[in-house]
Amino acid sequence: MQHILSLVRRCVEDYDMIDAGETVAVGVSGGKDSVLTLAAMAHLSRFYPKPFSVAAITIDAGTPGMDFSPISALCERLEVPYHIVKVPIYDVVFHERKEKNPCSLCAKFRRGALSTAMNELDIHKIALGHHYDDAVETMLMSLFIEGRISCFQPVTYLDRTKVTQIRPLLYVEEREVRGAVRRLGLPVVENPCPANGFTKREEMKGLLRELDRQFPGIKKRIFGAIQRYPLYGWSTEEQQR
Repeated sequence: MQHILSLVRRCVEDYDMIDAGETVAVGVSGGKDSVLTLAAMAHLSRFYPKPFSVAAITIDAGTPGMDFSPISALCERLEVPYHIVKVPIYDVVFHERKEKNPCSLCAKFRRGALSTAMNELDIHKIALGHHYDDAVETMLMSLFIEGRISCFQPVTYLDRTKVTQIRPLLYVEEREVRGAVRRLGLPVVENPCPANGFTKREEMKGLLRELDRQFPGIKKRIFGAIQRYPLYGWSTEEQQR
């Protein structure tokens, strides 16, 4: 946890992600990235110079077989308030709409439900679990599939919902996430969604593994290029002005 916290704190400070006195929600899907984000933010809140509190929010999409009781137990252990929002997304996407490419619509519904829940709770900042590898994959997906150079931002303000998204795990590699979750014994809720594991992102992960074997260190160079280019919102120099 000390290693993860050092990376998270540096990312939070580089992009000025947290203001004193605010509550930061963590979007917890139950996957490894979100549970590590939750644990890291809960620990960071205990000593960070700008005092802040943490809450956890899960969007329960109604996917058969999903059990969030381990997350509830983790939140109790971390002394973090836990809110589960039930939305029938699974039925709409797979039964009513019968989407052939369900991930995009599901993500749209989840974002809407999350923003609504945050406004009801009067919380205006949320920490998402996107990590180092996610940023590299997103940039390559944008380039290869959409023909443009772009990536999500470390800090994103959503004007319509008045919600600010932060991504404090951006300096943490996926292998470090897996190792930390295993060593810390954090609970991971497996996702039985039929679309899980069959996405363009999974294809990009495979491509990056192949490229890394041919060009060791390529992910580090791509991530550095994102910051140096810089893509909008990524320049740490701009944040420090």
